Amino acid sequence: MTSSRRHARTAPVWLSRCVATGLIVALASCGGETRSPRGGAVYLPGQLPAGVVVAPERTEALAAPEFALMLLDGSVVDPADYWRDRPVVLVFFSSWCTLCARLQGDLNALLGRYRDAIAILGVAGVDTADDVQEYLQEHDVGYAVGLDDEGRIWNAYAVREPPVVAVVGRGGRLIRGWPGGVDAATLRAVLDELVTLPAE
Repeated sequence: MTSSRRHARTAPVWLSRCVATGLIVALASCGGETRSPRGGAVYLPGQLPAGVVVAPERTEALAAPEFALMLLDGSVVDPADYWRDRPVVLVFFSSWCTLCARLQGDLNALLGRYRDAIAILGVAGVDTADDVQEYLQEHDVGYAVGLDDEGRIWNAYAVREPPVVAVVGRGGRLIRGWPGGVDAATLRAVLDELVTLPAE
């Protein structure tokens, strides 16, 4: 009698564990809430690292259009908060753009090199939040991204089709822009003129 009672008590616990495990596996295989969202405020750069030297403002260059960008997590970023003391790389892209996807590996590598010495912000357009999120996951994008629903930011930077990469220097001066994207060596050469990293 005691033995059957023990089994009667433990069976529901065992069964509930199996059901819970099954649900977790099912959610993972169905693409449930198992992947962390990308593009939010946690991907914004931190304080300018010690030892980084940023070139002075190039007053002869045009002022970059200012804007506020709502990130994919709903937070809002003002790029001027970053280009006040460091260069900002603006990446105008779409999730369906094959050239954008090819460029992404180079941008990821540059982010790894410069870290918080620069800021990279993605501005997605002609797109949906779900598709952009899928793109960020697929390409392991490690910087903050927002969706330009109405195309105002794209228009301000004369973006007609993606990709377009623009570098804004310290003080908010537009240094360079590349319709159609840019290779890693060219972008790195421009950034190296604007930022000197500390010796390792």
